[in-house]
Amino acid sequence: MTSLVFSQPRSLVVSSETDDWASGVCDCCDDMADCCLGFWCCPCFACKTTKAYGQCLCLPLLDIFGCIPPVTMTMRVSMRQRYGIKGNMCQDCVCATCCSPCVWCQMSREMKTRKFPAVLGDIVHRR
Repeated sequence: MTSLVFSQPRSLVVSSETDDWASGVCDCCDDMADCCLGFWCCPCFACKTTKAYGQCLCLPLLDIFGCIPPVTMTMRVSMRQRYGIKGNMCQDCVCATCCSPCVWCQMSREMKTRKFPAVLGDIVHRR
């Protein structure tokens, strides 16, 4: 039995511009619903955000091992690279280690602001 494909993967839009984050790490009050969920149940919020980004739903649960949350840091690095945001891995490590819920809220706000599809496929560069 063969299955039919009704939709094709959409292209991933990658910005070639070097930009800043749309909001700061401490700007949690910009989206109170995300802020409350991120503060009171960060693991649930991190899983929800990771799924919206197009990754495995349970990936953030690996952050419970170790001092530095590896998944939070790598998601932040990935988002910086995908959206062309200025920064470096050292800043990502410090932010992820010092205030993980704030970082997850920032990444969620960034995805809402950018509204780029989080789908793997052909890469299209904007100019």
